[in-house]
Amino acid sequence: MVRDNISIPKAEYKVLAELKLRAAQLAQPAKKTELLRAGIQALAAMPNAAFVATLRAIPNRKTAAK
Repeated sequence: MVRDNISIPKAEYKVLAELKLRAAQLAQPAKKTELLRAGIQALAAMPNAAFVATLRAIPNRKTAAK
């Protein structure tokens, strides 16, 4: 495993909480890390056009440099 830190907008963090609840309601509890990993797998499986469209739908956010 590799440990890393990321920053995401509050609205997207809220979606993670909603997805955790959804998974639990479907008798498939999931941790945030599992949801993120599932999302990575979904992105990797997308055809290029869908992948690019998904990336373009995410607004760029600049974060403070460390």
